Amino acid sequence: MADAKWTFPEALQPKADEVDFNLEAAMDAMVQLRSEVPAQAFTAGILGTERTGNGVVIREDGLILTIGYLITEASAVWLKSRRGKVVPAHPLGYDQATGLGLVMPLGKLELPVMPRGSITSAGEGDEVYALAAGGRGHALKARIVGRREFAGYWEYVLDEALFTVPAHPQWGGAALLDQSGQMIGLGSLLVQDRESLAGEADQGNMFVPIDLLAPIEQDLLRFGRVSGPVRPWIGIYVQQAKGHLVVSGLSDHGPAARAGIQSGDVIVEVQGQRCSGLAELFRRIWACGPAGVEISFTLARKGVLTHVRVCSIDRNELMFKPSLH
Repeated sequence: MADAKWTFPEALQPKADEVDFNLEAAMDAMVQLRSEVPAQAFTAGILGTERTGNGVVIREDGLILTIGYLITEASAVWLKSRRGKVVPAHPLGYDQATGLGLVMPLGKLELPVMPRGSITSAGEGDEVYALAAGGRGHALKARIVGRREFAGYWEYVLDEALFTVPAHPQWGGAALLDQSGQMIGLGSLLVQDRESLAGEADQGNMFVPIDLLAPIEQDLLRFGRVSGPVRPWIGIYVQQAKGHLVVSGLSDHGPAARAGIQSGDVIVEVQGQRCSGLAELFRRIWACGPAGVEISFTLARKGVLTHVRVCSIDRNELMFKPSLH
């Protein structure tokens, strides 16, 4: 597991005498995570077969929190501490609704635990610290520029997410700390849209609020996923353009593709109702019922309206599962 050779300029790095918490312990709680995914895995074509990012120690027994796309369908996971120790790990669970994942080291790392906080402790304009594995050279002083809803084109919505600038280039699984040194978010994306960044920068990061972990943590540990009804999934990628919801892609052999939805289609209605944006579109799909429910769409295709019914599925049925669940 090779270390990145770059470092942030000194002016962008937090310093121990400038913060009101143990910066060294916080940096030691970060690990580099590398996963290997079978070539035939459902997500291999989109996310790759070798994925590298970060993890955060969140419990005394070494439990690691990471962003779930790093470990989805992983056949092997390796963790590397700041001091260079490498151990294998097992992916325990992944929640598609939040994007959070849990990993258990299969060897002793003996690292400090990152204290958890809440996004309620930080607001727009506040200075925060984005930490990735590798020490202070990979720690970044940042600023919150947004706390708002986020909708991703891949059937993903957060009621509230954190947006920061400048961008951290190793955002996947990075920890976002407030001024007291408590983790308030986990790195998920590099974002470029002006709404996310309040017109202040070309690029920034989106962080998943740490508050979303507590309600699902025990389910992930016990079952590898959240218990209860599963959201319907149709395998569709949608972009919002000039007020229209346009199908930009489809999951191969997914329900939407099988039903005849095509790239370039404009989604006019779901269940007979119009949607004003991505978040409303996906919430309306999810409100139709659990996975397996049939959902009706009205589409505009080359200026002609067409009606399609899609039988949704549980996306987990298509994926490799960790062997312990």
